[in-house]
Amino acid sequence: MNLLRRILGLSANSSATSAEDRVTITQGEPEPSSPPEPVIESPSGDQSTAGSGNAQASEQLADAAGQTRQLPPLETVVPLPGQRLTFGQLSDVGMVRGNNQDAMYSFIASSSSSDDLVDVGLFVVADGMGGHHDGEKASAITVRIVARHVLNEIVLGLLDQVMDDPDRPSISEVLRQAVQTANDTVTEEIPEGGTTVTIAVIMGDLAYIAHVGDSRAYLITEDGIEQITRDHSLVQRLIELDQLTLEEAAEHPQRNVLYRAIGQSETLDVDAITRRLPPHSRLVLCSDGLWNLVSEQVIHETVLRFGNPQEACNKLVDMANERGGPDNITVILVQVPG
Repeated sequence: MNLLRRILGLSANSSATSAEDRVTITQGEPEPSSPPEPVIESPSGDQSTAGSGNAQASEQLADAAGQTRQLPPLETVVPLPGQRLTFGQLSDVGMVRGNNQDAMYSFIASSSSSDDLVDVGLFVVADGMGGHHDGEKASAITVRIVARHVLNEIVLGLLDQVMDDPDRPSISEVLRQAVQTANDTVTEEIPEGGTTVTIAVIMGDLAYIAHVGDSRAYLITEDGIEQITRDHSLVQRLIELDQLTLEEAAEHPQRNVLYRAIGQSETLDVDAITRRLPPHSRLVLCSDGLWNLVSEQVIHETVLRFGNPQEACNKLVDMANERGGPDNITVILVQVPG
């Protein structure tokens, strides 16, 4: 830990000890030919110092602190009759692992009535850690609890026509509460387990995202691909501090170390981000079993090449397996109408 403090420029004699510093989840022995599972560590310190002088890193940190950047004045998605959100999804054990510790959940509510209810989509990806069985239990519990909380608070809220009640929590607050509830349950029931989680709630042309860990959300348009979420990993922290390059991070011996994830401590800082989705855009949620092996450029090209989101998901997972498939692979692809 003293080495980690020196890397991050922190004093070993600091009297302030955060909850993250006090809790470490170390994974069991990995299978011989598979990469080490993620380990949760805590490089304490103020994240506002990361990426000093770098506008893009500062913007990411603002998102991580729960501050939502100003939404661009993009065209509102008004679906024509028969045009709705569509999605594909696939989770695969990969070529090496003995079980699948990833979990995912997808749900779309669409209606047509004089109530003019907005379409709602809920999408969740979780990547468990903590050993053969603890990881799969932690991710499964997290996906189930998050889905139940969001459906109760948002989907049923729309049906009960109470979403405009000023006393109700905002959508971002609902997502934070969902993650915290999952964290409480995993901490109590799976003390040696943990999981990442990335959640997207789509209402109309807005995506509300909550995130901890290193599963990712990408926004894809004809013009390019953008990583929306920020990895809560040691190597990402070092990149933001200009102490590591992207090329060095890919080979770093501690690239599997996370400093924030479900199951780490009793309290959890959850990133909340709101983005407007352009017409015809796509939203990708995936575990590191995909993005570690398939580059962003290839993800972008593949998603645009396949008009059917399920076919695109199938191809992305195939490509990860063709590259060795050392980890579980999970991807959800949501296509926005327009």
